[in-house]
Amino acid sequence: MLAFIVKCNCFEYLCIKIQVPKPSRTMKKMDMHTTDIVDENIKRIGKLFPNCLTERLNEEGKPEMAIDFDQLRQELSKEIVEGNEERYQFTWPDKRNAIRLANAPTTDTLRPCREESVDFDNTQNLYIEGDNLQVLKLLRENYLGKVKMIYIDPPYNTGNDFVYNDNFSQSAGEYMHNSGQTDEEGNRLVANTESNGRFHTKWLNMIYPRLKVAKDLLSEDGVIFISIDDKEAANLIKVANEIFGEHNFVGNIIWQSRTSISNDDEISTNHNHTLVYSRNRETLTFGGDDIDITDYVNPDNDPRGPWKLVPIDANHVGGDTNYPVRNPKTGIDYYPPNGRIWCYNKDTMAKLMADGRIKFGLNDDSSPKRKLFYNERMEKGDTKTPSSILLDAGTTKTGTTEIMDLFDGRKIFDYPKPTALIQRLLKYGWVRDNDIVIDFFSGSGTTLHSIFKYEIEKEVRCKTILVQYPENLDETVEKASNDAKKTIKEAIKFLDSLGKPHKLTEIGKERIRRAGKKIKEDSPLTTQDLDIGFRVLKLDSSNMQDVYYTPAEFSEQKLLEDNIKPDRTEEDLLFQTMIDLGIELSAKIEKRSIAGKAVWSVSDGYLMVCFDEEVNETTITEIARQHPYYFVMRDSSLANDQVADNFEQIWEEYSKDTVRRIL
Repeated sequence: MLAFIVKCNCFEYLCIKIQVPKPSRTMKKMDMHTTDIVDENIKRIGKLFPNCLTERLNEEGKPEMAIDFDQLRQELSKEIVEGNEERYQFTWPDKRNAIRLANAPTTDTLRPCREESVDFDNTQNLYIEGDNLQVLKLLRENYLGKVKMIYIDPPYNTGNDFVYNDNFSQSAGEYMHNSGQTDEEGNRLVANTESNGRFHTKWLNMIYPRLKVAKDLLSEDGVIFISIDDKEAANLIKVANEIFGEHNFVGNIIWQSRTSISNDDEISTNHNHTLVYSRNRETLTFGGDDIDITDYVNPDNDPRGPWKLVPIDANHVGGDTNYPVRNPKTGIDYYPPNGRIWCYNKDTMAKLMADGRIKFGLNDDSSPKRKLFYNERMEKGDTKTPSSILLDAGTTKTGTTEIMDLFDGRKIFDYPKPTALIQRLLKYGWVRDNDIVIDFFSGSGTTLHSIFKYEIEKEVRCKTILVQYPENLDETVEKASNDAKKTIKEAIKFLDSLGKPHKLTEIGKERIRRAGKKIKEDSPLTTQDLDIGFRVLKLDSSNMQDVYYTPAEFSEQKLLEDNIKPDRTEEDLLFQTMIDLGIELSAKIEKRSIAGKAVWSVSDGYLMVCFDEEVNETTITEIARQHPYYFVMRDSSLANDQVADNFEQIWEEYSKDTVRRIL
C-alpha cells in the first residue's frame, strides 16, 4: 500500500503504528508516467548556462527549478531581439500551446489485447490503438533514438474537423480573436473574405506536437518520410524545418498518385509530395533504387563483366586536375569540359587507363569516361541514386486494387497508398535487420503489408510499430462526402459480417491478418521465418489510482487502500512497468510459477516481476538467483514482517546489483 513507500516521517510512523509489512526503504517507487521533457530541457540548459537557473513557486506553492529567460537571452545574443522588431519566424495562433502539448508528460498507459493479436508471444510487430500524440510520448520512453525510419500519411487539410484536434478546435470567432483580427469588443478589424486561416491553424496545431515528439524517436542515421498534398506542403516544410532543422531536409519526392486526368479543377492534381527529413544529415544512411543490369553492356568483352560509362569531370577545385588526357586511338587531347576539372590527378588517371577503366566512348572516338562495372557495384551493395520524381511506384488505384483483392472485391478504403510506394521508401530509408519502422497514421495498414513484401525481397527482418486512432466509422460517415459515404458504408457492412466494432482500426488489423496469411500461402518456402504477427496494445488511462501520484491529497484511510485500479490485470501492470523502465514493448514475455507464485519474465529474465500476494522468502530467493537486471513487485506483496526484514539481505546475497522497484 502507498503508505509503505512514501518517504516522509509521518507515514513511516504510520507504518510502525499499524504494524503492516513493507519492503525496505531502499526500494524505489516507480514513476508510472512519462518523462517531463520541460524538466529535462531545463537540466540541459542549466548545464550549459548555470547562471540562468533560478527557482520559482509552482501552482502548489512549492519551489521548483526554472530558467531566467532574461539572463538566457543575454547569454545568447549581443543585441537582444525582442518587442516589435521584425524578424524571420513562422507562427500561427496557439503555436505556444502546441509546443507545450508536445512537452507535457502523460500518465496514460498501453494495455495488451491478446485476443485481437496475431502470435502475441513471438511477434516483433506492434499495432497500437489510441491518440497518436499520447502514444508517441509513451513510445519515447522505450524507443528514444532507436527508430531507423518513420513513414506517415497524415490527414490532408480539407477544412473539416480533425479526429486529432487536441482541444485546439477553433471557431471562426476564436480564430479571429487569437490572430488579432478583432478588437476587445469582438469587432472585426479585417474583412473575413475566407475562413481558411483557421483551418491551417487547426492542422498545424495537430501536426506540430506529433512531429516534435517523433523526432526524439529517430536514430542518428534515421529518416522520416511525410506524405502530403499541395494545400499544406508549404506549411509542412516550414514546420519540419523548424523541428528537424533546415539542414536536415533531404528532399521532396513527387509521387504520381494517379494517371487519369480530372476535370474538377483548372489543373488536374496527379501527384502527392513526400517530404524527407533526417535526424542528422551528417550520419544519415540513405539508400536508393535497385541497379538495372539492362543499363550495362560489354561490347569489348571485358573479363570484369558488363559496364557503363560515367563522367570523370567535377566542379570542385583540387590538385593537378586540369590537364589534357590523350585518346590513344585518335591522338586527340581532351580537357575537362566547360571550365571544370578532372576527378583524378595525373597519377590516378594513368593507373585507371593502365587498368582499362578509362574509355573514350563506346566507339573510342569521344571524351574520356570511366567504366563502372555492374558486378563490382553489386558486390559493394551499391544502389542507384533516387529521383525526386516517382512515376513507377503504383498509384492510389493500385492501392485500392490491393485492398479489394484482400477483401473479396469490396472497396472499403478510399485512396490508400500502394505497397510499391512504401517499399520504395523503405529502400531509401535503408531499412535492415532489426531496424525499427514506425507509422503513426497507419490507416488501412499499408505500411506493415509493405514491410512483409520488403522483408522477403531484401531478406531482412525488421520491427514495425503501427499507431492508429480508433475512429468511429458511424460518426465519420455522417460528415463524409457522397463518394466517401459509399466506401465507409461498405466498410461498416463488412465489419458487421465479422461481428467487429465499427472502428477504422478493425479494418487495419483485418487487412494485416489477411495480407500476412496470403503472403505465406503464396510463397511458403521463402516465408517460413517471416513475422506476420502483431501485438495489439490499446491506449488507456494509468493503471494506478490517483492516490499513487498525489498521496498528499488523500486521507490516511485512502492511503491504505489498493493503489491499483480494480479492472486492471497483471499483464496491464507489466506493460506499464515496461514503459516506465524503457523496455521495448515487443520484448519476449514469459509467465512462470515460482514457489506457487506467478512471476513474469521479460527478455529472458532482464526484467522479472511478481504482482502476487503473500510472496515468501522462497520466491524472492529463487528470483534473485536468476540475477535479473530489474525486479518489480507491488508494495503490499510480501507475506509478513519477517520476509520484509530479510528482503534486502536476500538480494545482497544472491544478486546485489539487481535494480529493485515497487508499485
